[in-house]
Amino acid sequence: MSKLLKVGAAATAALLSLGLAACGGGDDDSSSSGSSSTVSDADVTAALEKGGNLTVWAWEPTLKNVVTEFQKKYPNVKVDLVNAGTGNDQYTALQNAVAAGKGIPDVAQIEYYALPQFALGKSLTDLTGFGAENLKADFAPGPWNSVHSSNVAYGLPMDSGPMALYYNKNVFDKYGIKVPTTWDEYLDAARKLHKADPKAYITNDTGDAGFTTSMIWQAGGKPYTVDGTNVTINFSDEGSKKFEQVWQTLITEKLIAPISSWSDQWFQGMQNDTIATIATGAWMPANFVSSAPAASGKWRVADMPQWTAGANASAENGGSALSLMNKGLNNNQALAYGFTKFANDGDGVQIRVDGGAFPATTKQLSDSKFLNSEFKYFGGQKANEIFAKSSQNVVTGWTYLPFQVYSNSIFNDTAGKAYVSSTTLADGLKAWQDQSAKYGNEQGFTVK
Repeated sequence: MSKLLKVGAAATAALLSLGLAACGGGDDDSSSSGSSSTVSDADVTAALEKGGNLTVWAWEPTLKNVVTEFQKKYPNVKVDLVNAGTGNDQYTALQNAVAAGKGIPDVAQIEYYALPQFALGKSLTDLTGFGAENLKADFAPGPWNSVHSSNVAYGLPMDSGPMALYYNKNVFDKYGIKVPTTWDEYLDAARKLHKADPKAYITNDTGDAGFTTSMIWQAGGKPYTVDGTNVTINFSDEGSKKFEQVWQTLITEKLIAPISSWSDQWFQGMQNDTIATIATGAWMPANFVSSAPAASGKWRVADMPQWTAGANASAENGGSALSLMNKGLNNNQALAYGFTKFANDGDGVQIRVDGGAFPATTKQLSDSKFLNSEFKYFGGQKANEIFAKSSQNVVTGWTYLPFQVYSNSIFNDTAGKAYVSSTTLADGLKAWQDQSAKYGNEQGFTVK
């Protein structure tokens, strides 16, 4: 599982210096992101055979088995797998280590939305010299694009979150509601459901930056453009407006449950038929099984509703990479790359898939065994077929801000007000845009 997490104040404070480092430079340019020399496959193989120590910071649970098998294959390598916290907790620890110049791991798990900020903070290694660009065909387009910042790969995709619509079939059947294929049909379904049962809602939402950007992404929106330190933020583009108009209607007509995702009430709503759909990433099934067991057999998976009838557009929601850190603890980047490639583009991928992870690799996404896997929770449905198709239909060209971690942290104080006050979503997105731009300019970016 890899979900987009909200950033707490401590994590935000620790990460502010990343933008400054990107634009202001420093006395020691040796830490600059960049591949100063070529590291061949032969160099990596030699490093794996020679062995040594590696420190990997990651919270993804299936990596434990990957490390076990990696060490069996390369017995001279000792990997110290450290869970330094999930998402933002790890980012805080990671930035503290970078600032101190010591205790930096060799490899770190970094979510796609946070990767540009670490890259521009000169904390990550440019993988060009390792030949990473030759691996493009090995990965689905969405996650491959997401490990790039300024057209440079700063990691290898570990997993992905192509979006799908999870829906409670029992509820839809009970009230004769058709599974929506467009967001206009989704709005009609929301009205019909809530009229039939005032306690039931089409979905929940209290304002979430990751969900909002994913929905705009699927609508073809490109509110962020980044060219080095030149940044444009514009939530008046067509894709942003499509999302804003439909979601504002849902908010205004009180058709969305005022329940936060990942709360106990959220999982209860999945089980007691008061939350009927969830639009999120392909990593979600394990969370249904573990946290909403009573709803097993009720739910199914469908393609994402479309903003234009007949289209086949999708987006990513969640997902993360493994990145090589500059000035890693053991100072052996050939070895670190060897582990990263094993985990994300080698034997480790199938190990993780067998453990329940959703892959970013085209090999697994097209594998008949993977595609034909039946999900008992979803009534025996072959849900991976839908997820894999979604992965191939991710809209290209999406870019995150080089200070997206900070921007996401102020979402609830700006756009999020539309969910709890008379502020419109349009005004909230404008406030989010303006405050993000103000921060970017303060950090030395040129934002318009």
